Amino acid sequence: MVSSTPRPPQRCWPRAPFGTGATTFTRPGSYRPVIPAAVLVLSVALAGCAGTTAGVKPAHASGPAADGAGAASAATSAAPGTTQARPPRTSAGPRASADPGAATPPTPARLPGLGPRTLAQIPAGTRQAVLVTGRGKNSSVSQVVLYRRTGAGWEPGATWPAHNALKGWTDDHRAGDLRSPIGVFTLTDAGGLLADPGTKLPYDQGPAFTIGGTGFEGEPLAGSFDYVVAINYNRKPGTSPLDWTRPQGADKGGGIWLHVDHRGPTQGCVSLTKKHMRELLLALDPAQHPVIVMGDATSLRR
Repeated sequence: MVSSTPRPPQRCWPRAPFGTGATTFTRPGSYRPVIPAAVLVLSVALAGCAGTTAGVKPAHASGPAADGAGAASAATSAAPGTTQARPPRTSAGPRASADPGAATPPTPARLPGLGPRTLAQIPAGTRQAVLVTGRGKNSSVSQVVLYRRTGAGWEPGATWPAHNALKGWTDDHRAGDLRSPIGVFTLTDAGGLLADPGTKLPYDQGPAFTIGGTGFEGEPLAGSFDYVVAINYNRKPGTSPLDWTRPQGADKGGGIWLHVDHRGPTQGCVSLTKKHMRELLLALDPAQHPVIVMGDATSLRR
């Protein structure tokens, strides 16, 4: 990939049909996509999350290898670490006795920050929602909260810093536009270069997730695909994240993932620190019909 190219390639997926040899899913009874060795080498080079100078290395080669690229300023804006989405319950003690009116905020009946149009897209059976709120329509900085639906309402987990696409967000994502799609999308499939950490989602592990090169600001991309969760934007649910099927056509883009953050903006994906990606994989449960709700704050309020 040439760094002087004004627009990096958008897709993260192999264009060729699957053949023999490759990664397989580790869940009993789950799909087993078969990918030829040549496709493994190409699969990340054609990634929707690939950075401006990213390149794929064969499994036997050493060196870096796939997604989005980054601005140091954006990485600085997204402060590292985890903050609680709501304060912990107050334990009994002198302060609690002195201020009996102080209490944990009630669990919201609806996901906060969402307007009627966005809420209407969330399936009735969904019990887990990954809420990604972008700082602005043209910003690559966002935050992520995993919500769990209980009898009392939507209970939030921790708030995690994240990155989205270099140019922000769009209602009509297209291949190569360097914007993340706005909307509500199901989460059904995971994978990565590293072994399954214990997720309940079907997990595809193998060298096709190797990524190298550098991002928009020269940050290394190695390790970005150690863990990924496929976002079901223009893809076939129930298949490996590496599946190239594009139900709405290639022009609509694809290869939109949650993956490990490389300290910079992506080409369309949403990225979290490796620690938080692992926590998310362990938390997501297909029995809860998880979705991702993603977009800039203004758009989500519609």
